[in-house]
This record gives sequence, C-alpha cells and structure tokens, in this order.
Amino acid sequence: MTIRTPEEIAARLRAVRATGTDLFGFCQEVLVEALDFGHARQFLDPDMTAPQWDQQRWSQHADTETYARWYLEFAIDKILDHRSGSASRSVQKLAELAWLLGRDDLVTAMDDADYPMYGAPKVKTFADGLGWPFTDAIDDPELRQMLARMAAGHECDPDGCAWGCRD
Repeated sequence: MTIRTPEEIAARLRAVRATGTDLFGFCQEVLVEALDFGHARQFLDPDMTAPQWDQQRWSQHADTETYARWYLEFAIDKILDHRSGSASRSVQKLAELAWLLGRDDLVTAMDDADYPMYGAPKVKTFADGLGWPFTDAIDDPELRQMLARMAAGHECDPDGCAWGCRD
C-alpha cells in the first residue's frame, strides 16, 4: 500500500478545512493524527508538546494500517450496536483512512455504496477493498449473520429488528 506523504496529508487537511463540509471534524481528526508532530504542529493548539502529541494520536497505534484495522473493528461494533451517529462517523473516518492508504479507488467505491443499516455496505466495501475480514472478524455466528444481512442492506433480523433498523 502506498501511504500518503506528510505534504499530501497537510494539503488535503487544508483543502478539507477550506470546504467547510467536515462539520464535526472527523475527517480532519484522521488526517492530522496521521502526521508526526513536526508536520502536525501547524494544525494543533500552540501549547501542544511533542510528548503530548505522541500520546494523543490514534490512541498510540503504530501506523496508518494498524489504526485502520483497529478502526474497522470499532466500526463493525457500532453497526452491530445500531449506533447511528457513531456509525456515520466511522464511515467518514474509514474513507479518510482509505485515502491515507493511497486507495482512491476504494474512496470512490465507498462513496458509491449505499448507506442503509448504519453504513454497513460502505464499511464492507472498505474491508473487502483491502482484503480484510468483515463478517469473518466476528466469532459469534448469530452476530456474523446479522452483520451480513445489514451489509446487504437488510434489517439485522429477518423477523424484525428490536433496535430500529429498517429495510
């Protein structure tokens, strides 16, 4: 995988900020946390120190791919928990992670995928595009089946969802 350079990340971060479309800053968060302190400094609180930054970024994950794998699991949990706001945030962050990994094709595929069922089709597109486990990451067969149904755009339970998802 081609990881973006700090200069490319900083340019994208400035472009995202300029558009004003990242209302809650989720995309900016992923992008700035991909930078080392020297490159991130221009986007941080002036009082932030390098040691503070190193402890804050990406919950101290080693690199973009490691963080993306961890975040994919987080996103799957949010889908299964029927957490609409968290699931939406996860989709945005995974799209930025796909960009950071140099996968513009995957960003486009995620944009083209449907959103129903807490973004499950988009998250599945991310996982499949990178060849990473999606339903296979779930040990519980019932939850695995639930996730597969949601990724196909269906309610989690064929007999009706108690939590509110709808076909």
